[in-house]
Amino acid sequence: MSFTADPRVDAYIASLPHWQQTICREVRALVHAADREVVETIKRTNRPYFVLHGNICALLAAKDHVNVFLYDPIIPDPEGIITSGDENKTARTVAIRQAERINARALTGMFKAIIANNRAGGWRRLARQD
Repeated sequence: MSFTADPRVDAYIASLPHWQQTICREVRALVHAADREVVETIKRTNRPYFVLHGNICALLAAKDHVNVFLYDPIIPDPEGIITSGDENKTARTVAIRQAERINARALTGMFKAIIANNRAGGWRRLARQD
């Protein structure tokens, strides 16, 4: 690992079934690879969040999938990996099911776009400028 792991995020992931642990670990690695300054934390009692000048994404394991909440509703989704939340005003979701391959290139690209928007003042500020 080339990032500082938050032991609370480790504990959240360790509590999941093996297949969900695998997904969470891969997403965690991808978001940290998107920018070495990404920090992980816990918000909303037990949910892993990844932040850099604002929220990037959060993880939430559900019964049959893992949700990756992307906290920027204005970034493009050229490969169509968003599964829900297109009408949401703050976040959209990529739901990853057991045995489903993560589109690492697309997800990393979205993480990088969110980080760039965060560094430019956040998507709310950018949306007002349009």
